[in-house]
Amino acid sequence: MTATAAPPARNGVDVPTLFATIDAVRENPGLADTQFRARNTWISGTHNRSEIQGFYGAGQEDTSRTVPFVYDADHPEVFVGTGKAPAPVEFLLHAIAACLTAGLANIAAARGIDLRRVTSTVEGDLSLLKSLGVSDEGRNGYEQIRVHFEIEGDASEEQLRELVEQSRRRSAVYDVLTNGTDVTIDTTVR
Repeated sequence: MTATAAPPARNGVDVPTLFATIDAVRENPGLADTQFRARNTWISGTHNRSEIQGFYGAGQEDTSRTVPFVYDADHPEVFVGTGKAPAPVEFLLHAIAACLTAGLANIAAARGIDLRRVTSTVEGDLSLLKSLGVSDEGRNGYEQIRVHFEIEGDASEEQLRELVEQSRRRSAVYDVLTNGTDVTIDTTVR
C-alpha cells in the first residue's frame, strides 16, 4: 500500500478542501446559508468602532474566532471628522478589492494556475451635495467605482483576464454593490 500526499496548496489555497467544500454544498445546499455579523459602537464625533467575530455558516454557529477583528471608522478632518480611521465608504473599496482578489486566487488555484502577483487599485467617485443637505439631486453614495487589476501568473493573458471575470461573476460584494440589497433598520431607545 502506497500513501499519496495531498497536493500542496496552490496560491495559498488548499485545493482539495476547496473542492470538498463545493461537493458538500452540492450535496446539502443548506450548508451555503451564512449570516455574518458586526457590532458597532460610537466613540465620539464621527469616530466609531466595529467588532466582527462570530458568524453562522456550514450549518452551525462558528466559534473559531476567539478574538474579534476590530475596525475603526471616521471621517477625514476636512469632512468634520478626526481622521483617525478610513471613512465608511472607503471600507467598500477595500471590500470589493478583497472579495475579487480572494475569488481570483481560489479560481486560479482550482484551474491549476500559479499566480506570482496580483494587485488592484480601486477608485470611487461621489458627491457630498446630497449627504450635506445642500441638494436633493444625485445620490448619497458612489456614482461609479472602478477596479483595475495587475496580474502576473503562469497562464495566457486571456486566461488571467478570465480569472478576473469569473471572480466578478461570483463575488458577493460585487453583487451587493451592483444589484443592491434590502436593508432594514430598527431602533431601540433606552
